[in-house]
Amino acid sequence: MLTTRFVDGSPDWMDLGTPDLEGATAFYSTVFGWDFEAGGPETGGYGMFTLNGETVGGAMTVTEEQAKPSWSVYFRSSDADATARAVRDAGGTVAFEPRDVLEHGRMGGFTDRAGAYFALWQPKRNPGLGVVNEPGSLCWAELYTPDVPAAAAFYDAVFGWETARTPYPGGEGAYTVVRPAGGGEETSFGGLVPLEAVPARAVAGPHWLPYIEVEDCDATVAAVERLGGKLTLEPLETEGVGTFAHVTDPSGAAFAVIRSVQ
Repeated sequence: MLTTRFVDGSPDWMDLGTPDLEGATAFYSTVFGWDFEAGGPETGGYGMFTLNGETVGGAMTVTEEQAKPSWSVYFRSSDADATARAVRDAGGTVAFEPRDVLEHGRMGGFTDRAGAYFALWQPKRNPGLGVVNEPGSLCWAELYTPDVPAAAAFYDAVFGWETARTPYPGGEGAYTVVRPAGGGEETSFGGLVPLEAVPARAVAGPHWLPYIEVEDCDATVAAVERLGGKLTLEPLETEGVGTFAHVTDPSGAAFAVIRSVQ
C-alpha cells in the first residue's frame, strides 16, 4: 500500500506535461476537485495541483514539439546521482541528468531498457506528495512493458524492488506486484503488466500509468467524457481489487481511475 512515509524506490511524486495548462486545470478541477497553484517565474511556469490543501502532483506547459501530453511517475531516491549511475549500469538511459529544483529537491529523468520513461525525486524541503490513497490522489502505478521479467530485473538493479506473482481470480495467469526492498506485502505500490495485455496501452508503447483513487469509477468516467476526455479501457470490476478504467484528458494524457475495495 502506498503511503506518504516514502522510502527509496517508492512513488513519491507525479506530474503532468500538457500543451494546454489552463484547460488541464479546469478539467482536473472538475473531475477530482483539484486546485492549481501556479509557480512564480523562478519555477519556469511549473505549478502544483492540490486537494484540500495537500499536494497531489505538479503540472507544466509542454509543447507538442517538446513531448507528447503525459503524466510522469517519480520514485524516491536518497541519492539521485547514484541512482542515475545505477540506471546506466542496468542498461537504461538518462533522459536528463539529476538537477536541483531550487531548495525543494533534486530530480532526474530516465528511460528503462524498453523505453518507458520515469523520473526520480530526491527530497529536500519538498518531501513529495502530501496525500495518497484518498479519493483524488495517487494510489497505484503500473508499468506496461514488452518483457515483464526483464523489467523486473532492471528495476531490481536500480531500486532493489521485490516482485510477487498474484494469481488472477479464476486462476488464469498472474499479476506481477512490486514493492520496495525489504517491504512486506502491505508495502506494494504497483504492478508490471505485459504490454500486449491491453490494446490501448500497447498502442502507446512502454510506459508508466498512474492510478488515481475515486469514490465512483463510473461517475468519474462519465465526467471525463463529458469534459472532452476519452475512455480507453471500459470499467472493469476485479474481485478483491475494485473497479477501474483507463482514460485520457482532453489533450491526450493517459491515467487510470479506480474505486478500490476497502
